Formats: sequence, C-alpha cells, structure tokens
Amino acid sequence: MQTLTALVFDNFETLDLFGPIEMFGSLPEHFRIQFASMTGGIIYNHHGIALHTIAVTELEHQTDILLIVGGKGTRQVIENRQFLQTLTTLANNADWVLSVCTGSALLAKANLLDDKRATSNKLAWQWVIEQSNKVHWVHQARWVVDGKFYTSSGVSAGMDMALGFIADRHDIDTARQIASYTEYRWQEDSQLDDFYNC
Repeated sequence: MQTLTALVFDNFETLDLFGPIEMFGSLPEHFRIQFASMTGGIIYNHHGIALHTIAVTELEHQTDILLIVGGKGTRQVIENRQFLQTLTTLANNADWVLSVCTGSALLAKANLLDDKRATSNKLAWQWVIEQSNKVHWVHQARWVVDGKFYTSSGVSAGMDMALGFIADRHDIDTARQIASYTEYRWQEDSQLDDFYNC
C-alpha cells in the first residue's frame, strides 16, 4: 500500500486534483490518499469547492507519492518561501512526485526540476518557463517522465499522466480497465499533445 499525498492550496484547479484522484482511487488496495495543506482545515478551490485537509506537519502516513496540482492559486504560493520549503521536503522524501498543469512551475521554482525534462499547461507556458531556466522544458508533450518526476500538461492531462503512472507501476491493462470504468478516453501516448499549438 502506497500513500499518495495531494498538497493543495486555495484556488487550486478542480480537475487537476480530482481527475487523478479518481484514477488512483480506483485502486484502493494499492493507494491510500490523504489531502494536505500548509495549515490544515478547509481549503477552497477557485470553483468554491471546500476540501478538508490535514496540516502537513500532522499527516498520519508518510508520503510515498506526492501530487502537486496547479491553478490560479499557484501565482500566490510560488512567492511563499515556507510553502516552497515544505514542497521541497515532501518531494525529497517521496518516492514519486507528480505534478499537474502549473504545479510544475512550483516544482521548478523550488529547484526540484533542475536539469530535468518537464512540461506544463500550454496556456500558461510562458509564465511557467520563466520560473526556472535550469529545466529542460518540453513544449510538445501530454506528460513527461524524468526519474521520479512525472509532470503533465494542462488540467485534463493529469488524468492521462495518472493512468500512465499506474501503467508504469502496475500494468497497462489495469490502467485501461480504469479508463474504461470511468468512461474516459485515455491518451496513452505521452508525446501526442493535441493542445500543443493552441
């Protein structure tokens, strides 16, 4: 059993979080999920959804997989040194680090992606790549894997990445079964990016 910790903040993007959680939550025998924030309590995303979170310092289970999401709130926390330090500690101690959308900008700002390949949301591309010139940014990609880091493009790409991660850790048939169960058309090819020129 691996513990996935989703680190969230106010004004996160809804599907960035709940898309991958739907996929990982389909395998409760393999993945335990916990929602964390800096101070715990209720976090509101930009659609007004209230999510109960646990303070990072009070997490019950050690983080094996760290999920960092994106959204409008990244513009605020990217200037928060304490948040970036916490992100760095969680990422360094995790076996795997997964980011969705502009979540990769946070990883880049924390220097976690130095000398690594990564991607992000195409609509926020310029802002993301300005966060670090030490990252090998891959513009045309649905998601990118480099070592223990999985970074995905915008919003719905997080579901493709999550299924790709499940395929890598378990097998592709399991990932396809989850996609079928959720009636989701999984983009299995990480390099096929329909939104590259949008």
